[in-house]
Amino acid sequence: MKILISAAVGLAFFCLNAVAQPLPISPNGVKTLAPPGAIKSTGTWNLGTRAGDFVFVAGMRGIDPKTNALVAGDEARIMQAFMNMKFIAESEGASLKDSVRLVVYVTDMYRFRPLVNKVQEQLWGAGPYPPRTIIEVDRLNQDDIVEVEGTFFAPVKK
Repeated sequence: MKILISAAVGLAFFCLNAVAQPLPISPNGVKTLAPPGAIKSTGTWNLGTRAGDFVFVAGMRGIDPKTNALVAGDEARIMQAFMNMKFIAESEGASLKDSVRLVVYVTDMYRFRPLVNKVQEQLWGAGPYPPRTIIEVDRLNQDDIVEVEGTFFAPVKK
């Protein structure tokens, strides 16, 4: 019984310390990003990183961070993908206007590019818009329709 209690206390201590520790920073200062309230990584990738004055956001899809499920509806799903990217960027002090490059992957260029444009107009207003590459791909994870990644300028506060 004593061994079980000791093991349980040790495990609890380990878990509390694991939660309390900040995410790793590389030897050169690259910071891994996983802000509370963001979607969860589903594999061997991070949501984003900060390297100096730049924030790099991984490909975001239209996943609702509250349910971890894809949002219904094409336009709503595209908007959610952009909102997931925006959330990560904002966690490091960047806004959509601080985007220096976007890459958008769609599974049907003719069907989804107009919706991507519409969502960008809603989020960025009349512009200016960041440089963007849009690529048609055969397939995305979970047979999703869109994935968007971005690079943002967010000077480190001194």
